Amino acid sequence: MNRRRSTKKVKALFQSEPAAADSHNKPDEEDEEEEEEFHVLTSVQTSYNQIVILDTPNSRLLLLDSTHNVHSMLNKSISKWTGSCWDEFAVLPPVVPKGPIAIFGLGGGTAAHLILQLWPSLQLEGWEIDGILIDKSRDYLGLCDIEKRNTDGGILNIHIGDVFSPDAVINGGYAGIIVDLFAGGNVVPQLEQATTLLELNDKLMPNGRLMVNCGAGEDMNDVTSMDDTNWRLNATIRALCQAFPGQVNWKKMAKSAGENYLALTGPLPDLNTWSADLPNELNSGVNQWRTCN
Repeated sequence: MNRRRSTKKVKALFQSEPAAADSHNKPDEEDEEEEEEFHVLTSVQTSYNQIVILDTPNSRLLLLDSTHNVHSMLNKSISKWTGSCWDEFAVLPPVVPKGPIAIFGLGGGTAAHLILQLWPSLQLEGWEIDGILIDKSRDYLGLCDIEKRNTDGGILNIHIGDVFSPDAVINGGYAGIIVDLFAGGNVVPQLEQATTLLELNDKLMPNGRLMVNCGAGEDMNDVTSMDDTNWRLNATIRALCQAFPGQVNWKKMAKSAGENYLALTGPLPDLNTWSADLPNELNSGVNQWRTCN
């Protein structure tokens, strides 16, 4: 069962530690891009992660485990678009109530950077269990820049702690929670338990939604995102459907974007209205959302 959430694999990171095999090889030209010149800015082992941050000509990359999967990236250009599931998280604000949005599994802050660029008045509440990871992301991935309130009032507030604990709440609840929790290349096992998902849902305000990066499916053969039964390949979506019958929507990212499944709780939004509220880079993608049935 493979739920790896890699968007890019950096090859030959250490001569003594070859990259883990990837069952989804990219085309040759992408392989060449993956092997672009880089150097290591920092490498440290913590209680939770093997942290490596790389600098390349185009971006900085955060690697967190021996799989050499990229868990965050910061583009050096003005644009924050990544071509991965982090972009997709930015579709959430138009379909949740007004209020704070949480990111459970903040990592290096890729999603937070993009969301605040598109929705600059938002209050984001970022949760991450590894305090050293946050310190390194402040030093090398620009995380400290979005911890300052901007001219539109938007800000990222960072919390160090376990998102599954009762403490990961705020008064009034979150308008939405983005869940992006992986360990060792896999979705954390708690997200395959309906009881845990119900506990996360209790942290929301009325009509709030969960948006979950569910990783890859159990069958890694090519399947189209338009097949309404594909969601059954993913254990996290199955658990969500058990927790919220008839109230789970899903989409499968393209192969170029990692092939991960995403889930959104609540009624399927009106796709035309949702699309109209989004920038061009995102608006066509909302038409791929389907309700589990």
